[in-house]
Amino acid sequence: MRRMIITSSLLLAISATAMASQVYKWVDAQGVTHFSAQPPQGQEATSINTAVPAPKPAGSQEKKADPTFESIADPKQAAIDEKVKRDVAAKEAERKKYCEDVRTNLAQLQNNPRLRVEVDGEMRRLNEDERQARISETRKAITDNCK
Repeated sequence: MRRMIITSSLLLAISATAMASQVYKWVDAQGVTHFSAQPPQGQEATSINTAVPAPKPAGSQEKKADPTFESIADPKQAAIDEKVKRDVAAKEAERKKYCEDVRTNLAQLQNNPRLRVEVDGEMRRLNEDERQARISETRKAITDNCK
């Protein structure tokens, strides 16, 4: 029974390609492109191979390779890739923390005109010019380093 099922499925698979007919393509006198199973009388037609799959549309993107498959192929490269990913993630976390701190500092500078800073171990107040200078420096740091 199994042999019969296997044989019939193989014959069915082979018959699908055998039943595919030849397709002809030609352009008529008006410039219209035609496709047919029969070549035209008295005109030159090109044969189209229907066994080849149609090309993918230009807008479609192919699936990217699975990174786990690549790591199986080369363990050293996988270890290097993992280390680089960890480093990039750590730097991104540092940058986010920095941006959060700078934005908090800017809010403090803008909302509190009577700020104190520690200079040489002593606390002193910022005058208005110093506060405005620090506000502009903080804004520049935000535009340079934060998205």
